[in-house]
Amino acid sequence: MRQEAHASHVHHHHAGTTGGGGWETAVRATLHCLTGCAIGEVLGMVIGTALGWSAVPTLILAIALAFFFGYALTLRGVLKAGLGLRAAMKVALAADTLSIAVMELVDNGVIVLWPGAMDAGLGDPLFWWVLAIALAVAFVATTPVNKWMIGRGRGHAVVHQYH
Repeated sequence: MRQEAHASHVHHHHAGTTGGGGWETAVRATLHCLTGCAIGEVLGMVIGTALGWSAVPTLILAIALAFFFGYALTLRGVLKAGLGLRAAMKVALAADTLSIAVMELVDNGVIVLWPGAMDAGLGDPLFWWVLAIALAVAFVATTPVNKWMIGRGRGHAVVHQYH
């Protein structure tokens, strides 16, 4: 019974889409990715800035935390679905690595290239505005990547079977 409901759920989400990966599914996958990336990115930027670190260590921390929280959100879901830790880690790596990498490349590229952004302190509105704009630009850039992966049965299409 549960498998039939799951099959119906999968069919409902993929019916009428090219290659099994429509824009709605890609947007949901990218929002999922953005959530983990934003948590890690903001936390890393806040910690690095608060500690007075230079740009490179702050960016490294932000990127590492973005990957950590991105993978952690996926792990939480697939572990809850009953997968063992090793299998869940493989699913998270397969589903999220390219998406997080693109998001982080674009996001941090915007921050690094924005004049004064890396020098802005936590109390400076520039810090927060650029961070928000960078995440929005990264979302727009990453959504087509997720659509492409899902349409080929990769990325969040791998995770979808465990929902």
